[in-house]
Order: sequence, then structure tokens, then C-alpha cells
Amino acid sequence: MPSHPPTQNLTTSIVNDLGIAIVTGKYSEQNPFPVEGELCKQYKASRSVLREAVKMLTAKGLLKARPRQGTWVQSEEHWNLLDPDVLRWMLERKFSLRLLIEFTQIRLAVEPGAAALAAQLAGPAEQAAITRGIERMLAADRGEDDPLDSDIAFHSSVLRASGNPFYAQLRELIETALRFSIRRTNTYKGVKFASVLDHKRVADAIIAGDATGAERFMRALIQEALDLMMAEERKRKRDRRSA
Repeated sequence: MPSHPPTQNLTTSIVNDLGIAIVTGKYSEQNPFPVEGELCKQYKASRSVLREAVKMLTAKGLLKARPRQGTWVQSEEHWNLLDPDVLRWMLERKFSLRLLIEFTQIRLAVEPGAAALAAQLAGPAEQAAITRGIERMLAADRGEDDPLDSDIAFHSSVLRASGNPFYAQLRELIETALRFSIRRTNTYKGVKFASVLDHKRVADAIIAGDATGAERFMRALIQEALDLMMAEERKRKRDRRSA
């Protein structure tokens, strides 16, 4: 039995396809969004399915629709950048180091605070999840786990352990960005895997109830990644000027 109704799967597929088409510029303010009838034929979908997909894209800020006026693509300034789908679509188009830098700046404002709260509020279950994240990273170093998934699992566990639902709801967004940024920063650093020791300092501080240390170590962890990206951006600018 499928886990989701066929119409729901079709709607999700259409949203993803149209979202990528908008973000990559296939449809834009200059390239009009197709009318409903065209899209129904293109996707072999009913009007109700198409309308639901358009409604979802409208909620993400990519489209605007009005009765008898049609549907059109909104400019990028209206897109909901805190929506994980929108961020994923943006990161999947031509690679943008600037976008990753800007998102890492947001992480720097969010994750140290979450780590500090986790040190104050995390219970045994939350602490165990953080410990499992570190254990998975150690296993990844031995080739027994996925290095990207284990790194993401650690950061997600800290957000959950904060006990703050706003931090917890940022988990999917941060996971999305990490899937693109971790490999980049490791490449810039000249290493294959993230430093387990740096992550373990955060974990140990949280489990010890050391909010100041947890915040400081998490800040240093993310600041290092940001510094690597900024250095790479400066290098690219120099290379362009000297070309």
C-alpha cells in the first residue's frame, strides 16, 4: 500500500517540478506562468490537483493568483526563504556561494542560542540523542555511517534539545542547507569529514549543563565554516580581477 494517496503524490511532484522551474527562471516575471489548462495537459492532472499545487506555491511566495487575473510569478524578494523547499530549489540551481554564506550567517545567529538552551533544558532523552549524533560521527570516521547524515543528525538533535518550538521548527531548514554546505566547507578546509572533536565539545558542554560553553563551542564551529566560505569568496573575487 502506498504511504500517501496518489493525488497527494502527484500534487507534491507538480509542486516540486514547478518550484524548480520558477526558481531556475524557466517561468518568471518575463516568462509568463502557463495557464491552468496547459498545465493540466502537461501533467495529466485534474484542475483540482493543479489548483492545490498553485495554492502551495502561492503560500511559499513564488506565485500570486487572483480570480479573473490569472497566476503570475513573484519576484525573488517575495519568496519565503525560510521554507525548506524554496531553499532547496535555490541551492539546486547554479551554485551560489553567496547564498550559503548568507544562510550560514543565519545559522550563526540561531544554533549557538539553541545549544545554550539545550544545556539548560535537555533531559535524558534529548542528551541521549545528542550523544548518538556524536557516536554516528565517530562511526562515519570509521566508514560505518554516512558522514553527511551523521553531522546533520547532531545539529538536528541540538535544535530539538533546546526545548524551544521555534528552534525545533528550523530543523528541516537547517538540514536542507547543511546538505549543501558541509561538503563545500570540508573541501575548503581540505578534509574529508567534519571534526568530531569540535562537535563533541558542544555535546559535552550541553550534557554538563554548561550553557556558556555550549554556546561558545557551537559559535566557534559555525564561525569556522563561515570564515572558510568568506575566504573562498575573497579568493574568487581576486581571481576574477586578475583574469
